[in-house]
Amino acid sequence: MKIASVASAFPEHYHEQAQVSEVLERRWELDAEAARRLRGLHRNCGVEGRHSVLPLERYFEIERFGEFNDLWIESALELGERAIRAALERAGLEAREIELLIFTTVTGLAAPSLDARLMNRIDFRTDTRRMPLFGLGCVAGAAGIARAADFLAARPRGAALVLSVELCSLTFQRADQRPAHVISTGLFGDGAAAAVLVGAQREAAGPRILASRSVFYPDTERVMGWDIGEHGFSLVLSPDVPAIARERLGPDVDDFLREQGLTRSAIAFWACHPGGPKVLEAAGESLGVSREDLGLSWDSLRRVGNLSSASVLHVLERTLAERPPARGSKGLLLAMGPGFCSELVLLEA
Repeated sequence: MKIASVASAFPEHYHEQAQVSEVLERRWELDAEAARRLRGLHRNCGVEGRHSVLPLERYFEIERFGEFNDLWIESALELGERAIRAALERAGLEAREIELLIFTTVTGLAAPSLDARLMNRIDFRTDTRRMPLFGLGCVAGAAGIARAADFLAARPRGAALVLSVELCSLTFQRADQRPAHVISTGLFGDGAAAAVLVGAQREAAGPRILASRSVFYPDTERVMGWDIGEHGFSLVLSPDVPAIARERLGPDVDDFLREQGLTRSAIAFWACHPGGPKVLEAAGESLGVSREDLGLSWDSLRRVGNLSSASVLHVLERTLAERPPARGSKGLLLAMGPGFCSELVLLEA
């Protein structure tokens, strides 16, 4: 199985971090000490700017979860369609060649799901298999790649598409000033990404998928996720995330690679989900790699923030375009997310 293409799409609005801090400070009517803490938390996110589907002031004008979710459906359809069309064009494939459409998000709800709605906007076949995923969060971009590869293992002439759309700004809670929510207002951005995968007997310029592994960490349900209520999505984010990444990623990667007859020294490129500065630092320490080895993850975080499940696909897209791996070299695509869990995908250029 091979990754034929990856393409990202972003909404039109882009805000520098200082702009976000200023609007929140003013609209929340923070005193000097609270404003200082907010700006400090935002500076520590490692994000210089992010895209959003709405102008900043508009988020304070919306009161109902239903209105946020309606905006999510409208915007997600537009971004998802853009990402899919770009990925198909880069892969040189038509929509009617896609046999499996995997869609993932953790920032909005729709039934019929977004993949079904996109079937009416893009010329997919009516017998295209659909697999909507919800709840995997940041890990879902890597998980989608792995599940698509599982599907194509039995279809050497087949093709599949993975779409992630995450509009994190539309989970904004205007009355929530908890530290976790304040951090989220400085960390997460909006974006979409699509990846086209093909079976082993099809030609593709991208890397081969050699193997994958899912790792679940028991009794970590409150590490990351959402509490969903009448006001929408309320972030659950534990300070334990970096510690788990530091403790588990290196050993889990070693176990996975050992099964493939490899060690970490064989990995020439890394496409790591940029969860945040502390998480990336912990991941680098656990994996024994330098900041430069994870340089595109750091740069993605700086430029567009944490895009949840779309981030690792964005990092992979930039890796293939800006740092194309040498032919035959091996790489690892990896992410962590709610569960708490991790997903590892072994690649070969």
